[in-house]
Amino acid sequence: MKFLDSANMFSNVYLSLLLFASTPALAIWPAPESFSTGNSTLWIGHQLSVTYNGGHLAWAFGYVPQGPGFSSKEIVKGGVSRVMKSILEDNFVPWKLYKRMELESSEPALSKAKTYISELQITQTKTDTAKTFKPLAGEADESYSLSVGTNGTAKIEADSSTGVLRALESFSQLFYKHSQGPFIYTKMAPVKITDKPQYDHRGILFDVSRNFYSVDSIFRTIDAMAYNKMNRLHIHATDSQSWPLEIPSMPELHQKGAYAKGMTYSPKDVTTIQEYAIQRGVGVIFEIDTPGHIGVAALSHPEVVTGWNSAPWSQYCAEPPCGQLRLNDSSVDPFLDKLMADVLPRVAPYSAYFHTGGDEVNFNEYNLDPTVGTNDSAVIVPLLQAFFDKHHARVRKAGLVPMVWEEIPASYNVTVGDDVVVQSWLGDAAIKSLTGQGHKVITSNYNYWYLDCGRGQWLNFANGAQFDTYYPFNDWCSPAKGWRLVYSYDPRAGLTDDEAKLVLGGEVAAWSESIDEVNIDDILWPRSSAAGEVLWSGRTDASGQNRTQLDAAPRLAEFRERMLARGIKSAPVHMVFCTQGMDPSACQIT
Repeated sequence: MKFLDSANMFSNVYLSLLLFASTPALAIWPAPESFSTGNSTLWIGHQLSVTYNGGHLAWAFGYVPQGPGFSSKEIVKGGVSRVMKSILEDNFVPWKLYKRMELESSEPALSKAKTYISELQITQTKTDTAKTFKPLAGEADESYSLSVGTNGTAKIEADSSTGVLRALESFSQLFYKHSQGPFIYTKMAPVKITDKPQYDHRGILFDVSRNFYSVDSIFRTIDAMAYNKMNRLHIHATDSQSWPLEIPSMPELHQKGAYAKGMTYSPKDVTTIQEYAIQRGVGVIFEIDTPGHIGVAALSHPEVVTGWNSAPWSQYCAEPPCGQLRLNDSSVDPFLDKLMADVLPRVAPYSAYFHTGGDEVNFNEYNLDPTVGTNDSAVIVPLLQAFFDKHHARVRKAGLVPMVWEEIPASYNVTVGDDVVVQSWLGDAAIKSLTGQGHKVITSNYNYWYLDCGRGQWLNFANGAQFDTYYPFNDWCSPAKGWRLVYSYDPRAGLTDDEAKLVLGGEVAAWSESIDEVNIDDILWPRSSAAGEVLWSGRTDASGQNRTQLDAAPRLAEFRERMLARGIKSAPVHMVFCTQGMDPSACQIT
């Protein structure tokens, strides 16, 4: 089989050929821009020699990039070392990908002479800059080309070390483990791939405030993002429920606001998370939500918060406990000055953005604010304008670009700077309106990409009328967003060309009211993989046709097996019957 480009790869011809193939689906995930293969077998082992820009590059399992700052060579060396571990140690026997009982007859024979991939030549054609490791949207070149010849020579070429990392991930997905021993092979040589992403921002929103997550679980999520070529981890670091972020100049915030001792992120943790991510081509964006979703700060700083734990909570906030920053109190600015003077210098070396929040500000809560005393928008909106003018000035002074939730410009008519990136969650009409006004947007459309939806209420209901009213206790955004729905979403649907250019990308969201580190993998994967392909490959292929579930299901099922082998506890794509033989029509509705 040979597929000359992505249009052919996802054509009906491809699907029909796939039914009769003796090779598993071409499961490079997300789908490359251009991909061609052959049917020759190559093997790979520990003897692989790697060069980087002509010089020998030693690799070793578990290697961690060394030295201060970020060195392109060290980044690449770490990437090669991780990828070779994925290929040689964390691989899988692809029995699920063949028809029933056909694996052994389809695998390459171990008794025949083996041609090994002997050399991987990596060429980085441009020099990385500081922006490579903390880019604004559009500043990181992630494009690459990859070839594997039947003579056993593999080549990667990319303009940046980030592009090299993306190429290495594609390289890792060419190989399988043999069922009869520790042998690793591909049956697809020669291989040629050229590739680049369609969107600059391909992310996951990770809420560590409603439930606490260990640093290891954050690392595991970053690893999985790198496997999926996703590049932004948005950490919603604080909320009204808890304050897990240690602020050295204000230790009282976490000492009184964390759920328990030890359930915090130290400055060292924050640095380690950011460096771990950058080494994998992922940028971390921290969010401290303001002026809403900050009630827990009242435990240490009651003077800056209004409406803490007010009741009935449903009148004053979206979920308990309530509490917002006061809007006209002289104590708020010194509080934020001190907070941001501590936080921003610790994230600025690693990120181009800082998220200032702004969602779900409840005007009723300002009836309780002694410095405001009304819920009249004519009074509150000018105070919000002044608040965000000053707050965004703090962010810019630290060399960062502010991000906000869409309510700030869209619901409250607060003017934000042209540099500000607006995160939209309320749907296509909201994105159309925001981009029509010239705002740069990332989308987290809750109708498609809120992964916590459809799992039932996390609130409790008393017996009686309340019980009857809310039975069967669906959550506010049911139904659940399965991978097929996630995959169907087009972030630029219905936009003009000028509006579409302002959609920088998107984030799937995993709000953590009923999610913690025990079930986070199952919540995120493979649904985030589906979003990852939408954002990397685009909703349409090179011929302009929408990629379909029939295109995606065999490849996603295969990629899920790779994630499992690498320690990511991804939910299944479908039952094994639908996967065996990689026939996408086996479980197609008729």
